[in-house]
Amino acid sequence: MAEITAGMVKELREKTDAPMMECKKALTEAGGDMAKAEEILRVKLGNKASKAATRLAAEGVVGVHVANDGKLAAIIELNCETDFVAKNDEFLALAASLSRMVAEQNPADVAALSALDLNGKTVEATRTELVGKIGENMTIRRFVRLQAQGQIAQYVHAGSKIGVLIDLVGGDAQLAKDIAMHIAASKPKALDASGVAAELIDTERRIAIEKAREAGKPEAMLEKIAEGTVQKFLKEVTLLGQVFVKAEDGKQTIEQLLKAKGASVAAFVLYVVGEGLEKKSNYFAAEVAAQAAAAKKG
Repeated sequence: MAEITAGMVKELREKTDAPMMECKKALTEAGGDMAKAEEILRVKLGNKASKAATRLAAEGVVGVHVANDGKLAAIIELNCETDFVAKNDEFLALAASLSRMVAEQNPADVAALSALDLNGKTVEATRTELVGKIGENMTIRRFVRLQAQGQIAQYVHAGSKIGVLIDLVGGDAQLAKDIAMHIAASKPKALDASGVAAELIDTERRIAIEKAREAGKPEAMLEKIAEGTVQKFLKEVTLLGQVFVKAEDGKQTIEQLLKAKGASVAAFVLYVVGEGLEKKSNYFAAEVAAQAAAAKKG
């Protein structure tokens, strides 16, 4: 039996927002397997166990550059340690410069971008100088360069914490803007089902089967129930399957909207600052201290 450490409980707690004791029980049942423990919590607690995944986990901004002809664009995430620095003019200027450089010079990766010249110095030297000047670490996390089949539109939201690029074929500027705003609000994982990772689909299927089994459903019905759950999941996480946020009837999907407008989405990119990163927090320690104090008082 694997030892269940406080650090493991803390990690699962931060991933799921589930109560600490539930996290410990799940880890024990899973033999210390973090992914399996998370599945166990989702079976027991439903979607409450995944709400922490929507929290921003690091500070910084999303920088976006779109060429004047709307045929070429780039989006980049530049991270820092605090929201205060994320509002710094020099930090914002660096993000803008980097997104333009990605679009115009097409570096292969972050290392290649860091080696490019920026006003007589390498990007890395510029970054290092700014770190020394501001006194806070900052990193180039990721970027995407998008060559359009149609026309590119952008949308930046929440103080540059969320950025969207969309390549729309057909339609018009208003449609492109509306769909870009929808993406920022609804955060699809892919354009359609073919773009959703098989691992995510398998996880949803396993969870659906276990939940149905715990609810006492007949074994013969489990696969059918799971398939229905997976299809519902795919509608929720794919752009074409999602209901348009501005749909007047509350039913029209993005796919139906595009068809009505004679348009299609060739590609989109969504960046949320800090997505998938772990923000330093004393919340867990504070909770432990509070429980210990309550126990002592009791």
